[in-house]
Amino acid sequence: MHRHFAALLCSAVARAASEEVRYYPVPEGAGPHDVAPAPDGSVWYTAQGQGALGRLDPETGAVEHVTLGDGSAPHGVIVGPDGAARVTDGGLNAIVRVDLETEAVKAFPLPDGDDYANLNTGSFDKEGRLWFTGQNGIYGRLDPASGKVDVWDAPRGRGPYGITTTPSGEIYYASLAGNHIARIDLSTGEASPIDPPTADQGARRVWSDSKGRIWVSEWNAGQVSVFDPAANDWRSWKLPGDGPQAYAVYVDEKDKVWLTDFSANAIVRFDPETETFASFPSDRDSTDVRQLNGRSGEVWGAESGTDRLVVIKTESSSN
Repeated sequence: MHRHFAALLCSAVARAASEEVRYYPVPEGAGPHDVAPAPDGSVWYTAQGQGALGRLDPETGAVEHVTLGDGSAPHGVIVGPDGAARVTDGGLNAIVRVDLETEAVKAFPLPDGDDYANLNTGSFDKEGRLWFTGQNGIYGRLDPASGKVDVWDAPRGRGPYGITTTPSGEIYYASLAGNHIARIDLSTGEASPIDPPTADQGARRVWSDSKGRIWVSEWNAGQVSVFDPAANDWRSWKLPGDGPQAYAVYVDEKDKVWLTDFSANAIVRFDPETETFASFPSDRDSTDVRQLNGRSGEVWGAESGTDRLVVIKTESSSN
């Protein structure tokens, strides 16, 4: 079942240097959680509050919803090598594929006997297999070619949250409750925890830069940290302001690091070269941007608290 909506396109309301911020309303009660720009220029988002996958046309502001199934509560969405959206659906306890062209929906449930996993986020490896996390203490893999789903118990129990793939094809995930990141052996499926230097930091999401370094948003510590696997070392920076809460992290095509700060109600950019921050506060309160993603010249987020999508158009998009 598909539902169609028309939405008014909000013009730019904020600028910082050459960046431009735009907002796009989505249906009331959608509770947009994660976003994923699609190959055709549209933007997918998980409408967690309505059990649907949303699709925004940034040119017109038009929005369409694809219903995912009874009991659906989608969390993460990414675009696969085939251009289709893959959703980690906590309500269905399944990975869901939505075709870009036909919007056909196909669910890949976790193996029989697996309890509610609280599915979170996914990332593809270089062989086209989807790796995913579940906060209740699992991580897994879906082979799209066969439809087979494998699940492993996380080595330290509850917490697996964000997940990322490096340019060389390695997979790392963050454990929020476990206060660590972990590297997955893609051959055996074994995960090896890696502890950040800050105790109880609340590693929430991870994103690789072009050099294969793993950037981590530390929710409890209010920090952004980076792990360099080649040097086996860490560096950390506190976000500006009082009591920051770093939720999402995304690294753009220029290796600039973007984060969301719930305390500041803002999206924050960190420049690793100058070790400086720039802040992009929202024009509304309690926006709760839980994830960031992007494409060249654009950084996208979903304001789960205001039923809007937000995009920051960076300098490279206007050249």
